Amino acid sequence: MGDPKKHRKKYQGPSHPWQRTRIEEEKVLVRDYGLKNKTEIWKMNSYLKRFKSQAKRLATVKHQQDEIERQHLLRLCNKYGFIVGESDVGDILAIDLKKVLERRLQTLLFRKGLARSIDQARQYITHGHVTVQGKKMNSPSYLVPLADEMSIAFIVTSALSNTDHPERRPFEKKVKAPRPVQRDDRRGGRNSFRRAPPRQNTSPSEAKRA
Repeated sequence: MGDPKKHRKKYQGPSHPWQRTRIEEEKVLVRDYGLKNKTEIWKMNSYLKRFKSQAKRLATVKHQQDEIERQHLLRLCNKYGFIVGESDVGDILAIDLKKVLERRLQTLLFRKGLARSIDQARQYITHGHVTVQGKKMNSPSYLVPLADEMSIAFIVTSALSNTDHPERRPFEKKVKAPRPVQRDDRRGGRNSFRRAPPRQNTSPSEAKRA
């Protein structure tokens, strides 16, 4: 069993540390989903791999216990919206990582318009402003079931529960005022532009004579 006090990793990192394609894809995911680091990607990917490995094992039903596990796996995937309706175990193999990231509490809070940015949604959750089914959640990576998605809200005692809070207003785009054109009223009329005097090409000898 081992020492229960020892914390073990619940995820598996990439097999090779230097893969250019994978690194570029992970950078995009970290930016788009407001992740703290790439470890959160590896955790969600390991979670998805467990689903797929179990689906491969249960693809061919042999015993009654296998059928029970297959139905349980399908209900679990339907619970989180990874598959829809009457699906088969083979449909679980088609689930991609983005579909799992879309079920995170941080992503859903931003999609519902309760935060102005994906990073602000993470801040609200970690500071204890968000509840799911009336229970305070402080984990941005919490996977929200479909039945609990409509219950995402701010805690009653939080100032953010007020819709008139300044942080809940949408960003206003600042329009730069046009730069005023300098005009000279002394030459060429009232609305003429200021122009530099013409340059005189004089040699040093002519300058001495003057």
